[in-house]
Amino acid sequence: MGKLQYIDGNEVQLLHCGGEYFSALLHAIELTQHEIYLETYLFSHDPTALTVREALIAAAKRGVTVRVVIDWLGSGRHQAQHLTQLLIDGGVQCRCFNPWFRRGLARTHRKIAVLDEKIAIVGGLNIIDDQISDDGWEQILPFPRWDFAVHIQGPLVAYVHLEVEAQWRKTGRLGLMSRIALLRDLQKEARSAHSALSRAALVVRDNLRNRATIQKAYLHALGNAHQRAILVTPYFAPGRKFRRALIAAASRGVEVVLLIGVGQFVLQDAVAHSYYPKLLGKGIRIVEYRRTQLHAKVAVIDEDWATVGSSNFDGLSLFLNHEANIVIHDKIFTTKLTAELQRGIADGVEVFMEDYANQAWYKRAWYGVAYLVYRVLMRLVTFGSYG
Repeated sequence: MGKLQYIDGNEVQLLHCGGEYFSALLHAIELTQHEIYLETYLFSHDPTALTVREALIAAAKRGVTVRVVIDWLGSGRHQAQHLTQLLIDGGVQCRCFNPWFRRGLARTHRKIAVLDEKIAIVGGLNIIDDQISDDGWEQILPFPRWDFAVHIQGPLVAYVHLEVEAQWRKTGRLGLMSRIALLRDLQKEARSAHSALSRAALVVRDNLRNRATIQKAYLHALGNAHQRAILVTPYFAPGRKFRRALIAAASRGVEVVLLIGVGQFVLQDAVAHSYYPKLLGKGIRIVEYRRTQLHAKVAVIDEDWATVGSSNFDGLSLFLNHEANIVIHDKIFTTKLTAELQRGIADGVEVFMEDYANQAWYKRAWYGVAYLVYRVLMRLVTFGSYG
């Protein structure tokens, strides 16, 4: 991927947590007249998910073409099969992404909706009530899950539409020559769509033409950072290049802050902790978010660069799964997102070097073992891409 270029003239609205996200999504579905594409990793069965499901069926019954792609693993094998049949019975076209791992290990982790080619909603929110944990235990959370999406109107929507339409076609019975032709069309459209300058861009990751695009977008932004970089993720386990970019920015005097979710998966927390001593020693601030489940995958760098999307800072998101982020060059948007992130930092607990100096040796040993296990697993499933 070369230097990011941005499509001008888009109206980009930040959506915070499920209250704003589902309100915007359901309102857009209700107003749709011709076509809906929805792609998600997890489509649950709680009352919020049921409301979305019924809204999609209602749209199909009034003549709207509705196409839904859900991840077979993310939604759960039985739930994916049951939901697919319910949607099809209601007139919705629905497909599962990569059932039974027939096309490798990759999952679609993207969360995208495109409605009438006029509105796109992209972010980190699955179709699940944000008061219910998304780890399969379905525990009631103390506060709504902390997450973000963006509501987009403008010329960028056409490119988002192209991506979800291509994903829909690839999940069907598409022959080899048709797949090659589709790839050629996507590359041609990408060149034409990025001809304008400034404002916003869609950045996707897959295992063909965009294997490292999201990571490169982050590396480029960090390499040009001057004052501040706030990065938020629930799962922190980036490769060596990403860690070096964070350290290099901090060494130039950039204030680098990592806001990391903890408390969901023991192994993931241990892997993240294994990085802490070196990052703290290089002047990077680390804050753990413990108020509720953190699911946001966002960042702001300086005053006019921001990203919101589905990609975590770990091996699966950066090197294996299909992901989608929106990168925004806009001071007003960045200011608003920064204010939300500052509130998240205030709700978190900052980690200091002395916290680790006083830990028992067996805890530090466990972090090291967790990192080694994770690294071996990621190198296997990413075919050596994770470093």
